[in-house]
Amino acid sequence: MFVCVLLVVVILLLLSSVRRRRDMLKLYEQIGSGIKTLPIIGHSYLFLGGDENRMRAFQILGRDAFNRDGMTSVWHANRFFIVVADPIIADVILKSCLEKDDIMKLAQLLTDNGSIFAAVSIWRPRRKILASHFNTKILNDFVSVFSKQSEILITKLKETLDRGSFSVWNYFTTYTMDAVCETSLGVQVKSQHNPDQPFLKAFEECCDLGSARMVQPWLHSMTVYRHLPQYKRYMKNKYFICDFIKKIVQSKRKDNELRQISDMNGEQYTGSEGVQSLLELLIKNSNFTDIELQEESVIMVLAGTDTTAVAGSFTALMLSQHLDVQDKVYEELREVFGDSNRAVEPDDLAQLKYLDAVVRETLRLYPPVPVITRKVERDVALPGGVTLIPGCGVVVNIWAIHRNPHYWGDDAEEFRPERFLDSALKHPAAFMPFSYGPRGCLGYRYAMMALKSALASLLRQYRLMPDNESYATDKREPLRLKFDIMMKDVNNFRLRIESRN
Repeated sequence: MFVCVLLVVVILLLLSSVRRRRDMLKLYEQIGSGIKTLPIIGHSYLFLGGDENRMRAFQILGRDAFNRDGMTSVWHANRFFIVVADPIIADVILKSCLEKDDIMKLAQLLTDNGSIFAAVSIWRPRRKILASHFNTKILNDFVSVFSKQSEILITKLKETLDRGSFSVWNYFTTYTMDAVCETSLGVQVKSQHNPDQPFLKAFEECCDLGSARMVQPWLHSMTVYRHLPQYKRYMKNKYFICDFIKKIVQSKRKDNELRQISDMNGEQYTGSEGVQSLLELLIKNSNFTDIELQEESVIMVLAGTDTTAVAGSFTALMLSQHLDVQDKVYEELREVFGDSNRAVEPDDLAQLKYLDAVVRETLRLYPPVPVITRKVERDVALPGGVTLIPGCGVVVNIWAIHRNPHYWGDDAEEFRPERFLDSALKHPAAFMPFSYGPRGCLGYRYAMMALKSALASLLRQYRLMPDNESYATDKREPLRLKFDIMMKDVNNFRLRIESRN
């Protein structure tokens, strides 16, 4: 009897799988694709090779999508995905499909149930608590930290004045790591003074290994992956990161208990002083367990460090290659700061309208996270008559949406910050450098303030100049891009600086 029941269950599962595959093939035919597929692997061959090939694959898919009314379809081995390059379609999907695609769950090997990659049931209640801690008052308090770390950045950059061209990437990475750790965790890791800081290196290696795994379907199976040397390296770094953060959470929890005891006794607490970090505020104002605090701390460092460093490096690179734009930024800085080298304050950031436009235009052309994914769990009707079905995945191609000429004009490929001053967006989802919709990034304003603080300090001291080896005044070649966990410059953000004094 048991064998018969088991056989019926197996047959039903097989029939369901065949039916789902048939429905996927119908959807594939309806949407279409202008890119050749190969037996068994589908379009996965596009992602073979190094990081530059992976980014080129997203570019190919994105261009195919906005040349086909905003969508194309792709087979990633046996997984079927829709690639979207139209903001109207993206708006519907990102508001209807809140679960991250299974491919993004690979990141949970590091983040566990951290809210960015967590299931909706975990993400929703946590986000409500986290969102209340990204208010204007708290963010304004962090500007003093951004300014302090920016001064260290300026000092460290002095060593490059006589060296010719150099990579600005490591300088922005260490700046953001220090700023994020101080504002998010309440600790000073001082990676600007020590670029080989173990915590920073562990994060970098986990990101590199994680991104490589995501685009190689044969590594998705944990049964396979755990027997590979990459897994051992990954877990070694994860354990270091988690142990580091666990000790911080325990220390901050103890500080909060001592502070409460002092308050009850009418005494003044003599422990840690200064700006309260997000972790300290969460301990004080939420019921998060230590495990939940550790998970969200990993997310805050992961999301805050690389994205801001990528955005800062691309912005510096654009300013070095567009000296007329840099001159306008400097003129605005002179209007706000005069000849003073004083620290940046919150009110200053609100006045830097042109710098804000420069950062936004950089993020339009070079969004740190060029694609985001969603899982379809129910039928979703899209504009144009297509209905997505459960089981397929969606890739929202931010890189392509930001360059779609229908929404950005014939000069969509050009760097022109004035477009953010001249007119409003044609659609709210046409610009989504930090995602969009209910699961959009909570730290968007935080990142903009950290970026503008650093750039305002840097540009008052230095003039950014192009790398002579890769720049021609009569013709600017498109940047060669790569994709690991973020989109980056293949040439590693090389430029030169000159002192303004």
